Amino acid sequence: MSRKEWEAENYYSKDFDWDELRQEVENNPSFQFHLLPHSNVGDRIHNAQQDSEAWNKFHARHSTGKFFKERRYLLKEFPELASCTDNSKVLEVGCGNGSTALPILCGREGIVLYACDCSNEALDRTKEIIDVANSDSAKHRFHPFLCDFSTDGFPSWLACDTCSKSFLQEHHSRLSAYPGANIGAFVSDETKCCIGGVDFITLIFTLSALPVDRMPKAIAECFDVLKQGGLLLFRDYGLYDMTMLRFEAEQRKGYREYLRSDGTRSYFFCLNTVRSLASATGFIEVELEYCCVKSVNRRNGKIMKRVWVHGKFQKPACT
Repeated sequence: MSRKEWEAENYYSKDFDWDELRQEVENNPSFQFHLLPHSNVGDRIHNAQQDSEAWNKFHARHSTGKFFKERRYLLKEFPELASCTDNSKVLEVGCGNGSTALPILCGREGIVLYACDCSNEALDRTKEIIDVANSDSAKHRFHPFLCDFSTDGFPSWLACDTCSKSFLQEHHSRLSAYPGANIGAFVSDETKCCIGGVDFITLIFTLSALPVDRMPKAIAECFDVLKQGGLLLFRDYGLYDMTMLRFEAEQRKGYREYLRSDGTRSYFFCLNTVRSLASATGFIEVELEYCCVKSVNRRNGKIMKRVWVHGKFQKPACT
């Protein structure tokens, strides 16, 4: 398929006004419990292993890879990916079933994409969907690895300061946690220790799946592995999105934070929360706005109002 075929024909983001939706929600008595303060002391008992296991089970249930559609809008939403130089390095954080990786790899032939997830099942699904695409070029430019960046951080072969044999031995064992991982496919031939950082990070519907208390570390990890001048490309659930309003009161685990019946988490961002997380780490805000999209349920004809937060943040050229 050509690059044009991997791009959405149109990109919509302003179907309705977010402030009007806010007033509608806040004036509706049935939604009031979403707005109340929440004491989450008893709900903070969680660990990364439980979160990873929940996502493993999720991806095992949706093993066909069709639960999430391919995000062909990405090259229009983030045109920097379409216009970047050959051999630009992209780190996709939380690759899920490959719905982000495939459009990027097939839509921009020159990109090298590193993709991580905390779930082995997710990595398997992503590898399968890349293989099915029947593109040798995409396969050669795709490098998956197992990682929970919000707890363990990213492996040092992404960006490090020193080179040593002991470092290579230590991280070779970490890469081996994912079958097929080959350190030679990741590191530079010149240094044999790291790839020197990445030019772009895509954080697409990933941060919202983390407990709130792990979000600052997650953003800081992204900052550390970006090259100077590199971009963090962000998209995630926005405040008053339709899916937020579907949660029941007993599913609240914090303010704007919810736990699904399958054990996976979801948080709904306002612009100021994203702005604060990014600026506290040292990022420069390039773009930050709500994407408000109307879609129609084909079965019942009901209009669904979707809200996502779109952002671009740059690591300063000199840090």
